[in-house]
Amino acid sequence: MKLHELRPAEGAKKSPKRVGRGTGSGMGKTSTMGHKGQKARSGSKKNGFEGGQMPLARRLPKRGFTNIFAKEYTVINISELERLENDTVVTAELLKQMRIISKIEKDGLKVLGNGTLTKRLDVKAAKFTETAKQAIEAAGGKAEVL
Repeated sequence: MKLHELRPAEGAKKSPKRVGRGTGSGMGKTSTMGHKGQKARSGSKKNGFEGGQMPLARRLPKRGFTNIFAKEYTVINISELERLENDTVVTAELLKQMRIISKIEKDGLKVLGNGTLTKRLDVKAAKFTETAKQAIEAAGGKAEVL
């Protein structure tokens, strides 16, 4: 196949609707706009306007807020640490390198206690839940807060 042989798929290209080209076309005179009224005018912006009624966006109450002081952690369960070898020093960088996590959030790594852990690991993270810390230490590893 060469560049000059490329063609769009059958039915992929449609000609635009040609309006206002005489009454014989079936789309002449009013150009598919109907007779008069707001929607027939040029420059008509009718999206979101409800004819003077209070718009839906303003009828609904505002709820909640975004806490600008909220911590953002990359979370991982201890069940996901099970695939690592014994005596591994686990850091956020290592987990990202092994593609266990996709990115490291600004406040670091938080280890959650869901699942079971049988491997002896030295885990270094910004935060641990109580169950995660207990599970790591029960398996003979260390949970170190950075």
